[in-house]
Amino acid sequence: MPIKAVLWDVDDTLFDYTAADRAGIREHLLAEGLLDGYGGVEQALVRWRVITDAQWTRFSAGEVTFQGQRRDRVRVFLGQELTDAEADAWFERYIGHYETAWALFPDVLPALDALAGSHRHAVLSNSSIHVQDRKLRVLGVHDRFEAILCAAELGVSKPEAGAFHAACAALELAPHQVAYVGDHPEIDGRGAADAGLLSVWIDRGGAYTSGDAAAGANGSPHRIATLAELPALLGSDTRFGAPSTFG
Repeated sequence: MPIKAVLWDVDDTLFDYTAADRAGIREHLLAEGLLDGYGGVEQALVRWRVITDAQWTRFSAGEVTFQGQRRDRVRVFLGQELTDAEADAWFERYIGHYETAWALFPDVLPALDALAGSHRHAVLSNSSIHVQDRKLRVLGVHDRFEAILCAAELGVSKPEAGAFHAACAALELAPHQVAYVGDHPEIDGRGAADAGLLSVWIDRGGAYTSGDAAAGANGSPHRIATLAELPALLGSDTRFGAPSTFG
C-alpha cells in the first residue's frame, strides 16, 4: 500500500537546532558575562547539551513538567539554587538569543514543495505544542502541516510506539500508510520502524555510524543524507522486497 502521509520531526530535521543552539548559548553567555567560566563556547555547549539531555529524559519519563525541565536545566548549568521566577527569566533571556538564529535547513522547502501534491504532512515532536507551533510559524512553514502533535500534550514521547500511533490516528491512517522522517537513529529511526511506519532517518553529515540504528521489528530505517532523496524514496516505497537504503 502506498505511503499517504509524512510525519516530520522538527529539531535537526526541518529546523537547524544544533546551529541555533550553539549561537544562542554563545551570545547568551557573552551577554551574561559567563562565557569565561565555562572554558569557551564548545565546552559550555557540551555541558548545556548534556544537561538538556538528562533533564529531557526526566521529562520523557514523566518525572517533571515541560517547564520544570527548563528550570532544572538552568539550575544545574549554573550550579545555583534559583527560584522558579529566576530560572524562567534566565531561560527566557537565552531563548531571545536562540531565536535570532532560527533557520530551516536549505533542503526543507524544496522537499516540501516536491511532496505537496502527493502526500499529506504532519509533525510529531518530543517537545510541546507551545514551542513547536510558534517555531513553525516563525519559520514560515506552519501551514504546510495539517496536524502538529507533541509529547508534552500527548503524554507519551518517541521512541514509544504510542507516540507514533497517536499521530497516525490523528491522520486517520494506519502506520504502514505513514512515513516518519527524523534525525535521531534511535528515537526517530528505530522508534518509527518498531511502530510499523516507513522509517526515514536523515543523517546529515554522517554524524552516526551504520550500526547506530539497528533493524526494527518492521525492518531497518531508510538512511538518507539529504531531503532531496526523500521524494524518490516515497515514490518507490522499497520496504517490501527491495533492498533498504540503510547503509
